[in-house]
Amino acid sequence: MKILHLDSNHPLLLNQLNDLGFTNHIDYTSSKAEIEAKIADYDGFIIRSRFSIDKQFLDAATNLKFIGRVGAGLENIDCDYAAAKGIQLISAPEGNRNAVGEHALGMLLSLFNKLNKADNEVRQGKWLREENRGLELDGKTVGLIGYGNMGKAFAKKLRGFDVDVLCYDLKDNVEDANAKQVSLEVLQEKADVLSLHTPQTELTINMVDLAFINGFQKPFWLINTARGKSVVTKDLVSALKSGKILGAGLDVLEYEKSSFENLFSSDNMPEAFQYLIKAKNVLLTPHVAGWTIESNIKLSQTIVDKVKAKFC
Repeated sequence: MKILHLDSNHPLLLNQLNDLGFTNHIDYTSSKAEIEAKIADYDGFIIRSRFSIDKQFLDAATNLKFIGRVGAGLENIDCDYAAAKGIQLISAPEGNRNAVGEHALGMLLSLFNKLNKADNEVRQGKWLREENRGLELDGKTVGLIGYGNMGKAFAKKLRGFDVDVLCYDLKDNVEDANAKQVSLEVLQEKADVLSLHTPQTELTINMVDLAFINGFQKPFWLINTARGKSVVTKDLVSALKSGKILGAGLDVLEYEKSSFENLFSSDNMPEAFQYLIKAKNVLLTPHVAGWTIESNIKLSQTIVDKVKAKFC
């Protein structure tokens, strides 16, 4: 079987697939059209997020047996069309779930204890103790929306704290010893913290809007290590201004990829984003929650293991 690698990954991915007898080619630079012109020569390809895999591309891949996505989500692939063509879809949420859980916890503790704000002030010669009095996580209720690999990893990290962990998921019977499954209404009634762990789907795009936010009974903290388009930024900012949302840790934004850099080189930066980058109760990271030294290895190993299980 011939496999085309469209993004660079940990070397073990190529090395182990070679050892298993697959023929591996790499092409990290050609355009989508150029890849499309030769994809019929391959039985599989492996990608991260280089470009979207649509019907036209899949129709050109006449011999394709599988697509490997070195990551958790498959939203850059037309999954229904691929499945209809009998193409196996292989992703690796197991590979970076621990990293995401740790990052979400780190963001939450940093926000509660004003670590970013305090660090910046000390570096400016300011020693403001009362202004940086923190909160303790113990005694709080943490609500998780989405209780798959990522949600469960975060819940596991919370076991060392005296917290109640609730989860809401479209699937039934997903709760475990680390989280109790409840309705969305119950989660909105009880949560002091909301953490998103959902894929990008039609249901989750713009999910966190003003109506959703106002459905919470108490002011709450928001952590988003999932997908940026799940949160309506202007509605988030409105809630931050009103105090309905006490603070936010955002690893993902509406404004990502090339559009993100362009925000800083033009005069068209959205007003809502201008607020976020100045807000002291907002913590921002560049979509790196699942992007650790260890997850780089585990993501590639997961893809190898799944390809081996299906095709060897």
